Amino acid sequence: MPSPAPRPDRSTRRLAALAAVAAACAVAFTPLAAASAAVVPDPITFSADDAALSLAPIGTYETGAFDQSAAEIVAAYGDRLFVVNALAGSVSVLDYSDPAAITEEFALSSPGVANSVAVRADGLGVVAVESTTKTDAGHLLFFDARATDAASAVLGTVQVGALPDMVTIVPDGKYALIANEGEPADDFSVDPEGSVSVVKLPKRIAAPTQKDVKTADFHAYEVGGGKTLPQDVRVFGPQPHGDDHPVSRNLEPEYIAVDGNNAYVALQEANAIAVVQIPSARVTDILPLGAKDLGLAENALDPSDKDKAFALRSYPGLKGLFMPDGIQSYTAGGKTYLVTANEGDAREWGEYSEVSRVKDLAKNGRGAVCATSPLAASLGDAALGRLNVTIEDGFDAAAGCYSELYAFGGRSFSIWSTDGTLVFDSGSQFEQLTAAAIPSFVNSNHTASNFEGRSDDKGPEPEGVAIGKVQGRTYAFIGFERVGGVAVFDVTDPAASRFVTYVNNRDFSVSVEDGGDLAAAGDLGPEGVAFIPAAASATGTPLLAVGNEVSGTTTLFEITALVD
Repeated sequence: MPSPAPRPDRSTRRLAALAAVAAACAVAFTPLAAASAAVVPDPITFSADDAALSLAPIGTYETGAFDQSAAEIVAAYGDRLFVVNALAGSVSVLDYSDPAAITEEFALSSPGVANSVAVRADGLGVVAVESTTKTDAGHLLFFDARATDAASAVLGTVQVGALPDMVTIVPDGKYALIANEGEPADDFSVDPEGSVSVVKLPKRIAAPTQKDVKTADFHAYEVGGGKTLPQDVRVFGPQPHGDDHPVSRNLEPEYIAVDGNNAYVALQEANAIAVVQIPSARVTDILPLGAKDLGLAENALDPSDKDKAFALRSYPGLKGLFMPDGIQSYTAGGKTYLVTANEGDAREWGEYSEVSRVKDLAKNGRGAVCATSPLAASLGDAALGRLNVTIEDGFDAAAGCYSELYAFGGRSFSIWSTDGTLVFDSGSQFEQLTAAAIPSFVNSNHTASNFEGRSDDKGPEPEGVAIGKVQGRTYAFIGFERVGGVAVFDVTDPAASRFVTYVNNRDFSVSVEDGGDLAAAGDLGPEGVAFIPAAASATGTPLLAVGNEVSGTTTLFEITALVD
């Protein structure tokens, strides 16, 4: 979920997916040829001296499709992995009973584009499917994860909101929750409302009916709606529908975490989290996340791809908007905490874009950087000149210039209390640890192997996060979309979270965009990250499954405790 636009490769993958399913009117059996797959000869590993666990790739399934979102979100059930293949518009059902020889059994498809998948403990599965016209209502496809083929797996469908981008099932299995992102049309002519669907699930393995679907909307936050939108929730940009629910059309639910009867929904571009009361399907609060002070030493970043050297620097007056993609919840000390992967994202549709390089603000934004700003002396290409920032924040209307600048994302993961209070942020650690692990390719892109290729944008670009327990301790597993790999942090004590290990199943000597062999490159562009506890694992050991949208690979990592 590259470039400043939300899911920047969505249009490409949609065209491919629609071509694949254009003739489909019902669920189909879609066999795909399995490609040979193996982990790279020397996976990159960098660990803390006192690391309590290790992570090692033990098997990969390869589609052979480059940069077409052929492996995204992953869910596990029994000895199967269910992997969203947006290129094919389907969900691949993989047998991983032998992780070294993962094979595809069949695929589940439905008219439209598959975006997300989840499976309940008893085997009731659900796929979130985007409409063939993305601004139209999407639907959910329910299936039996125990079935032997696609035809017998299918249980039925229900309609939900526009562009259902993520689906999760609450821990007790009573509800499925869907983040209906409601992105605008590519030309910004239509902007559907964002919403969250709450679907009451049957106790048995069966599809719910349409009457079981409720919608949590944001109408109460419109003018006259009864609730006040917090000032720091970012609502901006063109309004193709005028005064017809402009707030609801602007807010775009991205990802969902659950705690009891409450869901916490990342509103990525708005830099906020919505709180949804699940049984009533009602939005009860919106929590603005604020900005990270990149003028502090602990939050330093490398902001330039043209300075020919990696150097972390802090800039008073520069802020980072957290803008989380993945969000998860867990408990510690009897309290619930939210964990976010602070990817950053921008609105960029049709002729509108909120993105500008710092040096171009005078022509792209509302004015230049103020001469009185502490940032004014750092506008060259080797400093902040090439950094991408938003034109929508930091402008001093009275002075007619930007007194502060706001970059996209935090280049970090954060832990929050459920009232939106920041408890922990990893600061500069992601750039520090990747620079130590792969100094020649720090802040590399995913399609090509390069040095500092993403320093001017969002750095390693943390996107997905999973939470798991190993030997009584709680760990966060964070995937880096650009440079690749997974970083593991011990979050047992939220305020004192600490780095454990980083593993990257990638061979940087192979640059696919420059003509290198995809099969030899390893994993590119981690998207979905799923923790599989030992009790639910086909191997009897805890595993991490990662879907990589650029390399089209699904890789299993074995988690090994290093201390008793």
